[in-house]
Amino acid sequence: MATKKSEKQNVNLGLGTGRRKTAVARVYLRDGEGKITINGRNVDEYFGNPLYVYMVKQPLDVTDNMNKFDLVINVNGGGPTGQAGACRHGIARALVAHDEANRPVLHANGFMTRDSRMVERKKFGQPGARRKFQFSKR
Repeated sequence: MATKKSEKQNVNLGLGTGRRKTAVARVYLRDGEGKITINGRNVDEYFGNPLYVYMVKQPLDVTDNMNKFDLVINVNGGGPTGQAGACRHGIARALVAHDEANRPVLHANGFMTRDSRMVERKKFGQPGARRKFQFSKR
């Protein structure tokens, strides 16, 4: 007969999916002391630039939840700017899923809005998205 593990289960308090450009971040909010893990690595290690680390921590800072929750984030697609924006959006959504009282302050700071700007696709018969081949009259 199999024995049960007596370890504490990781209970997700809130879930959030953040998107920006082509990056998608799945955020799991858990009880803890403020540790942020992105793709199995620490946030400072994953994003070398302190600006991206600041972007990711903004929703926690404005809601005064900096040391209350642990965050586990899986992010893929896009570059570092898109991934940091997707993480910020996902964290904001997860905080609202946990406590609806966080919505007004997060919405006022613009963290609940998905930044829908994406690269325009290249059209066939053209060298780029908007660029046309040079017109020749003769």
